[in-house]
Amino acid sequence: MASAHKHKQRIVRGIDDQLVADFDAAAKQAGSNRSEITRHLWEWYVGRPGAQLPERPTDD
Repeated sequence: MASAHKHKQRIVRGIDDQLVADFDAAAKQAGSNRSEITRHLWEWYVGRPGAQLPERPTDD
């Protein structure tokens, strides 16, 4: 199936549209995307071995 995804889609509620837009812009500036950064944050939060917080983009 062409539209099948590797990972199950998750829904996160309670995040306003402006925060999503700001997050996407910051992720793009850091050379990443929302899914990758969110996965890193979750891995760090639950204490997975070797997990680190993702780098934040600079204000430059």
